[in-house]
Amino acid sequence: MPVVTIDYQDLVSLIGEHVSQEELLKKIPMMGADIDRVNGSEMSIEFFPDRPDLLSVEGVARSLRSFLGMAPGMQHYQVAGPSVTLTVDRSVKAVRPIIGAAVVRNVQMSEALVGSLMELQEKLHLSVGKERTKVAIGLHNLDAVTPPFVYKAVKPTEVSFVPLNETAEMNLDQILQRHDKGIAYAHILADQRRYPLIVDAHHNVLSFPPIINGELTAVDLFTENLFVDVTGTQANAVTAALNIMTAALAERGGVVEAVAIEDEPSRVTPDFSPQEWRVEVDYASRLLGFDVREEAMAALGRMGFDARVDKGEVVVQVPPWRSDILHPVDLVEDLAIGYGYQRFTPRLPRSMTFGGSLSWRPLHDTLVGLGFNEVVTLSLSSPEEQFERMRRGEETEAVRIANPLTTRHTLVRVSLLPSLLEILSKNRHHELPQMLYEVGEAVWLEDGRPENVTLLAGVKIDARAGFTECKSLVEAVLRNLGVEAEVTGGEHPSFIPGRCAAVAGDDGGELGYFGELHPEVISSFDLEYPVIAFEMQASALRPSFEEQDYSHSG
Repeated sequence: MPVVTIDYQDLVSLIGEHVSQEELLKKIPMMGADIDRVNGSEMSIEFFPDRPDLLSVEGVARSLRSFLGMAPGMQHYQVAGPSVTLTVDRSVKAVRPIIGAAVVRNVQMSEALVGSLMELQEKLHLSVGKERTKVAIGLHNLDAVTPPFVYKAVKPTEVSFVPLNETAEMNLDQILQRHDKGIAYAHILADQRRYPLIVDAHHNVLSFPPIINGELTAVDLFTENLFVDVTGTQANAVTAALNIMTAALAERGGVVEAVAIEDEPSRVTPDFSPQEWRVEVDYASRLLGFDVREEAMAALGRMGFDARVDKGEVVVQVPPWRSDILHPVDLVEDLAIGYGYQRFTPRLPRSMTFGGSLSWRPLHDTLVGLGFNEVVTLSLSSPEEQFERMRRGEETEAVRIANPLTTRHTLVRVSLLPSLLEILSKNRHHELPQMLYEVGEAVWLEDGRPENVTLLAGVKIDARAGFTECKSLVEAVLRNLGVEAEVTGGEHPSFIPGRCAAVAGDDGGELGYFGELHPEVISSFDLEYPVIAFEMQASALRPSFEEQDYSHSG
């Protein structure tokens, strides 16, 4: 979890009222944190990762004012209309398409603020930004450049500028090869033919996101007006990081001014309008064990929300920097924190339960005993992975995702084998043989109706892997689980003709198939050695091993 270092005197000055350090050390953990260490007036606090708005002293001060009852409810910051424009060029859409920006004027810069901004920037890079892959933040001296700004993509050797903390110009390729930040984050732009840049009206470079800012706009103790840019690949993450960063500056007295983003569609950022959420009173009361009607407004007010009870619902205004609110249960949790966990009466469980052995354990024991390593992969996949690369036509219909976030996750998988092959592809640098298996859920469409099915799949890659070995592995699994099954001839488009077989149950129904994967399948996953594979309905194997006595197994 992220640790934020806070100076007690700085925190008290931002709170606006005197609170003893001892009192703060008692109250802060009640908000969802652990005190890491205290060294004089310096406090290191470990905050839970679901609260990125608390990753700075400014955010902590804002929350404490509400939590301590000094200013309950949502803090409101004014956002002035835009006087600066940023144009998004089409060239950057294929590289790093999302950008948000803000201007903050009349900043009273100090060593404490500079240190806090740098720490918040890096903490957001690690948490919301996923090491800058999803989000990268730039802070600039606005007075050193001339708006309007342009966000575009250029060729690696087309533009040169002096990167931050350097004295000589470098082109973008040289920055990735020589600069510390370039070397650390070059992988984010791997395989890109063009790199993103933010430039001003005179083509001066502000930033080469997500790598490094320009030395021209370096922030120092004399900076009065800031330009904040946030670039990334996911709009929600970019918005969250921009709101948290600008709210921190507003907390220090900076005047936030919006930026007009000329894009498709055009928009204005940041937007500090709250989101309205509704939580059913009965739902919250059932989870917390008491009627929340009389407590909701005060408890949520202590957590920085504006709230009211409207008939059977709690109507909550969520501030824009609270990006962690994703479901009504998140608000119920905050209601509990605001109410105070110390006020809950502990009680023993109403009913006693006893644990038992895992029902899939015999299956796992068998596969591990044969030398396989278990993996767990995502249930969402794509037509390319499930069908095209496996040489399967889409005769097997799949359940589609209505609003997929990425092109790689557009349907629910129908087979586990593509995911196992993808893992083999990512582990080509490891020694052979490699043996993987998974027991997981897939969804098939039967007469147009979705049906969950639990599958068992395994793969082995080795220079000498062949059909005979695969047959012996499958027979060992069936034998050890006590399954009465018959191996018969079979054909499957993912396997080499004549080197594929089917597994039929004692009722004649097909349990699965196995054999040597087709060379086209192997090459489509960038593999270079023979691969044997099997996939069976684990749910059909389960009754057989459940009848056996495994109570004395290790």
